[in-house]
This record gives sequence, structure tokens and C-alpha cells, in this order.
Amino acid sequence: MADKRVFTDRTEIRDWAAARSGFPAIVDVSPEGGTQPMLRIVFDQQAYQDYDRPERPANAGGYELVEWDEWFGLFEEQRLALVVGPEIPGQRDSSHEIVRRDD
Repeated sequence: MADKRVFTDRTEIRDWAAARSGFPAIVDVSPEGGTQPMLRIVFDQQAYQDYDRPERPANAGGYELVEWDEWFGLFEEQRLALVVGPEIPGQRDSSHEIVRRDD
């Protein structure tokens, strides 16, 4: 991303997500469930879960909406950063990456 911005501050991340109707979510990518969480931010219609779907294991590729406190706990534990593009007046681009922090 050209002119990328890197956020690690909780307030900046929450403000960026809120401006784009983003919600914190966790995807369990482990083979056994509950052992390898991957963070996501979901936007707009993606944030509405379909509760009419058949039962499936928690780690079957879906995501779980969580509270920001839980999301940030993993964010800090895994030493991550949110990378976004430049702020463009009149646009609310939700493109982002969640990456490991450079020390």
C-alpha cells in the first residue's frame, strides 16, 4: 500500500473501524478449535451472522464477532499492527492488513 498508515493504538484502530462500520471478529484457523485465533475486522453486511445455518464446528472457517477488549488482548499478545491506506477526503476505504509488528 502506497502511503500506508500503521496503527497499534487502540483508540486509533477503533476510530478507523467505526468510521467504516467495522466490527472485531476472530476466526479459528486451528485444526482442533480454540487454539489458533486469527483476527479480522468485518464490515457492513459481513457483520450480520446467519443464525439459520446448520450447526458446524467453531473452527469451520466462519468468524465470531467479539468485544474489542478480547480482540485487543490477542492483538497485543501476538504483537500485531493494523496497516491501512491513506485517508482520502470523501472516501471510506476499508482495505486493511493485520500484520506482525516490526520491533
